[in-house]
Amino acid sequence: MPRRFRLLIIAMVLPLGAAAACRSTPAERPPGYLVAAVESYPLAIDPRYSTDANSVRIGNLIYNSLLRADENLALQPELAADWRRLDERTYFFRLRDNVRFHNGQPLTAADVKYTYDSILDPGRRSPKRGSLKHLAAVEQASRNELLFRLDAPHAPFVEQFTMGIVPAGVPNGSYPPPGSGPFMLQSMDPGEKLVLRANPNYWEGQPTLAGLVFKNVPDAIVRVLEFKRGAVDFVQNDLEPDVLPWIRANAAADIIVRPGTIYQYIGINLTHPILKRLKVRQALALAIDRESIIRHLLKGMGQAANGVVAPGNWAHDAEDARLQSWPYAPERAKRLLDEAGCVDPDGDGPRPRFRLSFKTTNIELRRRIAEAFKEQLRQVGVELEIRSYEWGTFYSDVKKGNFHLYSLAWVGVTDPDVHYQLFHSASTPPNGDNRGRYSNAEVDRLLELGRVTFDQAARKQIYRRIQGILAYELPYVPLWWWKNVVVKKPALEGFVPYPDGELVSFKKASLR
Repeated sequence: MPRRFRLLIIAMVLPLGAAAACRSTPAERPPGYLVAAVESYPLAIDPRYSTDANSVRIGNLIYNSLLRADENLALQPELAADWRRLDERTYFFRLRDNVRFHNGQPLTAADVKYTYDSILDPGRRSPKRGSLKHLAAVEQASRNELLFRLDAPHAPFVEQFTMGIVPAGVPNGSYPPPGSGPFMLQSMDPGEKLVLRANPNYWEGQPTLAGLVFKNVPDAIVRVLEFKRGAVDFVQNDLEPDVLPWIRANAAADIIVRPGTIYQYIGINLTHPILKRLKVRQALALAIDRESIIRHLLKGMGQAANGVVAPGNWAHDAEDARLQSWPYAPERAKRLLDEAGCVDPDGDGPRPRFRLSFKTTNIELRRRIAEAFKEQLRQVGVELEIRSYEWGTFYSDVKKGNFHLYSLAWVGVTDPDVHYQLFHSASTPPNGDNRGRYSNAEVDRLLELGRVTFDQAARKQIYRRIQGILAYELPYVPLWWWKNVVVKKPALEGFVPYPDGELVSFKKASLR
């Protein structure tokens, strides 16, 4: 649907609904509660099973972890009163002694051990079991002390200390176990809404907000209308960029834009007889005008990217010339295609050099971006056939390697070891997410070295070299890092947006 028609629909529909409901009903909004709209209902709140973004973000309000990333993505102690690495295979933790679960039970080292052991239990089928493959044992040293022992040095393992902790002995089940976080699960209405209430006994102090209602509103236009009429107080990243000016002009709203870490890219099938040619991939990167797409389609809600790791991450190197984004240079792209043996058969005529398919979802913004790619590649003699699918079919094809080109985003990248999962030759599916079948012996060697190097400065140099190679060889065409956009009612104060979209600052927010 073109932008002007979407905005016209908003303008026409709004007066019809505004008179009927200017506020949420009491059942939707208990006194002092904030209502947040989400695009999809969380699938699994139990932290041992949560994988979708909304489950993880909402779950982090319910469950504490040993460590938690702050607004600068630096890991800070949460349940840990003290922690340190004793050697390359051993970590020591001492817990805070004043933490209780929502059911009143004290949180001890036994609960931490149980949480990790239950994830490792193959019978429980936790999707996070693979991330703990180097964990040999969790040993309880005392009521509040424990040791994590690995079977090999593994520098990125520190990220696994952000797992939410559940009480020892809780069985598998459809209803989430109690946590120890700032908010408690009050009710679940599957597919509709999930309600949290403030934990009055939270160890950092009871939150000011009485509670939170996460309301599932799948339709983008309806989310705008719900916000305008006061049924929703908060939306994060679930609004299309071109409705933001309308909201700014027509609703009482604070719009906060911050740098983000969500990385959008074009994935490439490197087994394709044309796409396996380096100069072809480089030509595709030069033919795409990222800045124009960011300006016109994303309304400035993105930043041109040069790789997976975003600015602000300790492993990002903004000064390395090898990591600069590929500029828009269509004439240079044509020369590279000629050099790759893909000569234009009729000059500026209608016949293409070659044809490729591009897979995407049927979400409108994704289709509009794909159309922009198609037109830009046509200018250099490449014909792109757009194939759009509903999410399940699209993602299934990507995982199977059934594509020429596709576009997806990586969310929540913190440790640069993610490159192992994406680009190591041993990480082809089902062993990882190297879906394009990229293989480079030097990259493999460096990725393995990065896993056993603990000094951060030395690790940064290793990943700088990795990112430089990837920026040149282009197993992905980097597009942009999405900016983090929060639309909220002015009455909400104290909420701090996180680059990865985390919601944990709700514990210190208030409604005036």
